[in-house]
Amino acid sequence: MRTALRRYFVSGIVIFLPLALTIYLFLMMFSVADNFLGRYIEPYFAREFGFYIKGISILVCFLFIFLIGFFATNFLGKKIYPVLEKWLTRLPFFKQVYPAIKQMAIFLFSPEKMSFRQVVLVEYPRKGVYSYGFLTNEASQSVADKVRQDVCHVFIPSAPGPVTGYVVLVPRKEVIYLDISVEQAIRTIVSGGVVNSVERS
Repeated sequence: MRTALRRYFVSGIVIFLPLALTIYLFLMMFSVADNFLGRYIEPYFAREFGFYIKGISILVCFLFIFLIGFFATNFLGKKIYPVLEKWLTRLPFFKQVYPAIKQMAIFLFSPEKMSFRQVVLVEYPRKGVYSYGFLTNEASQSVADKVRQDVCHVFIPSAPGPVTGYVVLVPRKEVIYLDISVEQAIRTIVSGGVVNSVERS
């Protein structure tokens, strides 16, 4: 009976905790954005339109984000943004925090993460020890000629933050291909192996 109760409780935590934290973070983001922007937008709407609906500031925030993206991707933004970013990364605090947050944002939201071609296993950091990796690209012919064998680029992510890691050149014949998705492998890596989503493939 005690074992069954413990199993039910753990199963409930596994389901409830991620859901509750996700909802909490979403509501907190909504509240912070609404409180921050609302203090400036509410008086304007009240004066010009005679009403203000809580949450309009969130729409303004999304519009602002789209405008930033539009500016950053056009010709002018491509010229100015690198200069601004270089200046920011020289400031105290910003140079420690900004690059890490940017890497995390790119990993979570950019389609570039799908450039991971396939999940693989490689013997790393030594023989007999296997690490999850992502096949990213073929090695250049000049590299293959230097090492005198067919090698490929494999990204070895770190845990629990798979944003960073190592790029290693592995002989193709030593690469073990796994029939699982990138997302499944990432869940396992982020959890430190506690969540073995690989079994679900």
